[in-house]
Amino acid sequence: MGGGEPMSIGADRKTVIPSELLEEIAEGAVERDLHRILPFDEVALLDEQRFGAMRVPAHFGGPGVSVEHLITEVIALAEADSNIAHLYRGHFGFVESLRFQPREVQDLWYSRVLRGRTVGNASTEKGGNALGTLNTRLTVVNGQLTLTGEKFYSTGTIFADFTRVSAAPQEGEQGRRFAVVACDAEGVTVEDDWDGFGQKLTGTGTTTFDEVLVPELSLLNRAYGSHEAVHEAAFFQLYLLAVQVGIAHAALRDATATLRRRTRTFNTSATGAAFKQDPLIQQIIGRMSSKTFVAQAAVLDVARVHDRALQSGLDAGTHHPEFRGELPESVYAAEVAVEKAQITVPDLVLEITHELFQTLGASATLRPKALDRHWRNAQTIATHNPIVFRARAIGDYEINGTLPEGLNAIGESQPAS
Repeated sequence: MGGGEPMSIGADRKTVIPSELLEEIAEGAVERDLHRILPFDEVALLDEQRFGAMRVPAHFGGPGVSVEHLITEVIALAEADSNIAHLYRGHFGFVESLRFQPREVQDLWYSRVLRGRTVGNASTEKGGNALGTLNTRLTVVNGQLTLTGEKFYSTGTIFADFTRVSAAPQEGEQGRRFAVVACDAEGVTVEDDWDGFGQKLTGTGTTTFDEVLVPELSLLNRAYGSHEAVHEAAFFQLYLLAVQVGIAHAALRDATATLRRRTRTFNTSATGAAFKQDPLIQQIIGRMSSKTFVAQAAVLDVARVHDRALQSGLDAGTHHPEFRGELPESVYAAEVAVEKAQITVPDLVLEITHELFQTLGASATLRPKALDRHWRNAQTIATHNPIVFRARAIGDYEINGTLPEGLNAIGESQPAS
């Protein structure tokens, strides 16, 4: 963060991550960005605090906090370092999925999460597979189930104890299978080869699996179109929006902190006053503050919708593995809300990170300040899901009542006929 400035969101949240730890994480954010230092130490401290266990239900011995509470914590962590907040996304998505698994699976994995164990993400493949299919396979070798394949964008896996790997369904079946394997298991190779210009420290690289043994209770099935699929897809996107709001807070924090210390001005200034007293500069900061407020308000409202939508499904019994009925329409409210927010929040955050440079001038571009990381990180996150697709889906919903439906798996488009 530089300069030991206070965290702007910390005073207003229900604390799970101690404020002292957030400040420590923020203090090292610039150096880590400049020198590509992966945040292993910071992640270890968060794991000691059982940050990853926030959403473990109370009847399994966890805190059982709401989605809204979790999202508030994610925003605070993302203000300190958006890379660290982002790398937990796969873990929290996995914890959400456990609500829909058989009791024996829940008993095993909730207990591990409560002990501070974390689960990374290994779902996306770089190419070579047709739309909605996966090349990663589960096969039986010498009587044992094994996993073979290669994943990219495996965010968080390099920091985690386990990783959840999506694999192709059995022939003739729809849905998705997931194998949860230890990151240090024989046949698992995790590389830090992510070369994007933003979110450089999330471990979003390649993970390969070469006949990795899949233990009992580590093979999880997901039915196509199930409440689990709808809820987790929407939750993953909500999580990214929370990280973006944290970036907005960080950009506003760094702009105001620098302006308070700045003594120079421009000869083109209408008043010749110090920057912190210049009404035009104050106006820019006012816009940045307003946009940050609006973005956060939208995301927290989406989180509340998620809590209600999830509960409506649980009340209807959709969490039981044998549930085969039609989902209540209220379940889809989470996806509708998050898609609406995705159309607007990323643009607001990108505007905020751009306006940061309007307040400080050329000195803001100096590499040691690493202020460009806010724009780079926000832009990189904004590319995860094309906004035009979200806007079209919401337009179809508003006009025709078509409920948004995501793809069963990411892949290449089919060639045009």
